[in-house]
Amino acid sequence: METKVYSLVPSIKLKSRVKLAESSKLSSFGFRPCPRVLASSTTVESEREKEKAKEKEGSGCDSRPVYVATPPNRQLRTPHSGYHFDGNTRKFFEGWYFKVSIPERRQSFCFMYSVENPAFSTKLTALEVAQHGPRYTGVGAQILGANDKYICHYSQESHNFWGSRDELKLGNTFIAQKGLKPPNKELPPQEFSRSVLQGFQVSPLWHQGFIRDDGRSNYVDTVKAARWEYSTQPTYGWGNVGSKQKSTAGWLAALPVFESHWQICMASGLSTGWIEWDGERFEFQNAPSYSEKNWGGAFPRKWFWVQCNVFEGARGEVALTAAGGLRQLPGLTETFENAALIGVHCNGMFYEFVPWNGGVSWEIAPWGYWYMAGENQTHKVELEATTKDSGTTLRAPTAEAGLAPACPSISMNFLPLLFLQKLA
Repeated sequence: METKVYSLVPSIKLKSRVKLAESSKLSSFGFRPCPRVLASSTTVESEREKEKAKEKEGSGCDSRPVYVATPPNRQLRTPHSGYHFDGNTRKFFEGWYFKVSIPERRQSFCFMYSVENPAFSTKLTALEVAQHGPRYTGVGAQILGANDKYICHYSQESHNFWGSRDELKLGNTFIAQKGLKPPNKELPPQEFSRSVLQGFQVSPLWHQGFIRDDGRSNYVDTVKAARWEYSTQPTYGWGNVGSKQKSTAGWLAALPVFESHWQICMASGLSTGWIEWDGERFEFQNAPSYSEKNWGGAFPRKWFWVQCNVFEGARGEVALTAAGGLRQLPGLTETFENAALIGVHCNGMFYEFVPWNGGVSWEIAPWGYWYMAGENQTHKVELEATTKDSGTTLRAPTAEAGLAPACPSISMNFLPLLFLQKLA
């Protein structure tokens, strides 16, 4: 298939439903038994979702999150989980993405955090600009939430940001409680709330915060404030369960080449807790969740992205992540290459389609149509998604304008299709 890359910066989030084709041919494949997975969205709540909602109401399920401190050497920890900033004054950003989906409510919440050029904790002085060139600094917290409404809190200062070098743990204090010092590490929830008036902290097992919109997003429907607390039990990292987890972009991700880098930290998990959003409280138990991160000199100039871990009808946990874009090659000139990958987790197994174990091709329209295909030594996969919705534009840490509107995103009103099959 001809590979095409168009001039675009889209990012889509799939919230799809899966139908499994019955067969006894591939019982060893993991779908017990089915040779393929067909994922398609629907705008009508399924009978299965209705039954689950009734069961939830009748059971009086507890949506209160339970805090657990992050243990050392936890299972499913991926490479590059830690904060990559090393103190160098070169251009640098790091960004994190956490998503929780609530199938019964047909809503998703996407939390995005970023830090830019943390070597400079405040806006650069004229002398620093002369020495190092223009840089954008600061910390941003964005949420794309229920009904595609949005909130963003940004500060040019990063001296109250912290990140663990060894683990997926980070936080920032926008406004501290009067007379108290901002945290510089993971805290129990009550202690965090006593110290932080506006800010956030997140780990692989816990996520909480409170932010107010800063009023800069007049191009989108916003909410004034958001507050959240939820705990997470990881299901998949990036690799087979029980095995060493993989670097999403391969071993070169350890070097400052082929930037920006990308790591899926948790392909799927189950989250319990609550989110207060636009005057409404969303409570959930064992809601599908996901996390990933990027880091390097700047966000990709062009990219596309597909992620889904809400599959109706699947036997066992199924998670899909696929992406492609332009990444910069090492050298003095600005040279870029096209790269893409597809990853599918199912029943504890990981099916990876990357350039170094097979081939990946794609055809992407400027907006509204995405097609990807991949094949490795044992399986092949196809993914197609379409939409007529224009999406919601999110911010990204760009080299040209800092944290600026850059990537349309969509979570509803589209039709995805996923096909995964074992080779003969």
